[in-house]
Amino acid sequence: MSPRSRIALLLLAAATTVLFSGCETVRVQPWERGTLAEYSMRPDRDPLATAMNEHIYFSRESTTGGRGVGGSGCGCN
Repeated sequence: MSPRSRIALLLLAAATTVLFSGCETVRVQPWERGTLAEYSMRPDRDPLATAMNEHIYFSRESTTGGRGVGGSGCGCN
């Protein structure tokens, strides 16, 4: 196999990989919604773990405040 045909084969393989590895839109099917709505799937199901994670986050960031509140903690808002 010549070097030119090897390069062509590699380019073809790379192009095929790029074309077939595209993003796929995953939609939740109606029969899956019941599973996703269960209590165990909620991110706030364990208040103690949530409080501990917030404490760790705010300790590392050196800021205080609620979640989703913008600002840097310097009082300039």
